[in-house]
Amino acid sequence: MKNQVQLITYVDRLGGGGLPELDALLRGGAEPGPLAGLFGGVHLLPFFHPIDGSDAGFDPIDHTLVDPRLGDWSHIRALADHTEVMGDVIVNHMSSDSPQFRDYAARGSASPYDGLFLTHGAVFPQGASEAELLAIYRPRPGLPFTVTTLGNGEKRLLWTTFTPQQVDIDVQHPQGQAYLDNILSTFAANGIRMVRLDAVGYAIKKAGASCFMMPETFAFIDEFAAKARALGIEVLVEIHSYYRRQIEIAARVDWVYDFALPPLVLHALFFGTAEPLRAWIAQRPNNALTVLDTHDGIGIIDIGADASDRVNRPGLVPDAELDQLVEMIHQRSQGQSRQATGAAASNLDLYQVNCTFYDALGRDDRAYLIARAIQFFLPGVPQVYYVGLLAGHNDMALLERSKVGRDINRHHYTSGEMAAELQRPVVQQLLALIRLRNSHPAFNGSFESLPCASHELRLKWTRDDASIELAVNLKTLDQSISTCAAGADAVVELSTDSV
Repeated sequence: MKNQVQLITYVDRLGGGGLPELDALLRGGAEPGPLAGLFGGVHLLPFFHPIDGSDAGFDPIDHTLVDPRLGDWSHIRALADHTEVMGDVIVNHMSSDSPQFRDYAARGSASPYDGLFLTHGAVFPQGASEAELLAIYRPRPGLPFTVTTLGNGEKRLLWTTFTPQQVDIDVQHPQGQAYLDNILSTFAANGIRMVRLDAVGYAIKKAGASCFMMPETFAFIDEFAAKARALGIEVLVEIHSYYRRQIEIAARVDWVYDFALPPLVLHALFFGTAEPLRAWIAQRPNNALTVLDTHDGIGIIDIGADASDRVNRPGLVPDAELDQLVEMIHQRSQGQSRQATGAAASNLDLYQVNCTFYDALGRDDRAYLIARAIQFFLPGVPQVYYVGLLAGHNDMALLERSKVGRDINRHHYTSGEMAAELQRPVVQQLLALIRLRNSHPAFNGSFESLPCASHELRLKWTRDDASIELAVNLKTLDQSISTCAAGADAVVELSTDSV
């Protein structure tokens, strides 16, 4: 994977087109697109059939079919010719409208797909005790089961970790293994060189256990990653969890997300101190993709105490400050994030606040650019979400229509909107930061977090005679980027204008 900034986007929400139009945005050449040369890679959020299911493509009917409204596999290959492409492998579940599930729902045990879909009885053949059921970890309220009556009259208690429309598969069953192997081989044949394992932490279920990131889960990830590497594909594991567990996970996989970074950057900017962020920098894994925003919400569990032992496993910030942090996001977003989070919206996630990162900072250009600079200066490969690329606002109209909390941060940009947003000073400054991160040679060298006062942060990279340093005063929001390369010294000041 290139050590350059990557873009995260839905194919049809950045300019309103399909794969050919996205290709044109990113492609260089004689007639370069407006985003040409900005990104070393692009993470295409689900582009499978259909893109408009119950969970914005994360409930595929056919995981190996490009939604025809976007294009086809030839367009994926064309994009991969000039930009590294990442795709999602949704390992935990598939749509209740998939042909496999429809056949199973119609014929039950007579279906060739009997065993592909996980049931309560498959995990608890002797029944489950109250303690066993309560031990199951789920990111949403309630138990992960849905009652269904099959076409032959048989009743089943299906395992549905997220929604009734997303039916969990048995990844250890031959049918489940064949299903996932087919996805991998299809991706490899069409130029995808990195995959994100979506919801992989829930993929293995075991009686009497949490059914989340168990030793058996790691074994599954190891086996899947080995298959992917044999096809020339790197693997990114997507897990929201207690920060020490994230460190343990990172030691066993190719790549993880630094999900602790977004709330810690907000904490630093809100509270005027770098201490929790600096403590994380001292121990965080370097095989990380750094993010401030994704298609999901801003994680809270990632810096909080371990819910199973809050006394002996405290968070990166105290509980009271974490509660205050969430409230400050709500205040700075004028209450919009509150309308999209928790019980106020469907698709409940117990560990996320739904809000654009720009609105979480009260639309403060200076704070936003400092946050991006911190992201780009930490070890790892930075990813920028398409809404964040355009310093996007909360989409309250989409939230009102869909009633899905995360849609507040999933705006559909028309080509005209995108062109206008790209001209905003804050966006122009962000594009300049991306180019600096991609081009300065020191980012391929050694990193250090320099000693400084508690309200300051100094991050430095050095390679041979090249160096670059970010200095931030979190109380005043004064900042500078000092660079040295090929004997030329310079100081870059980020824009301090707010709009």
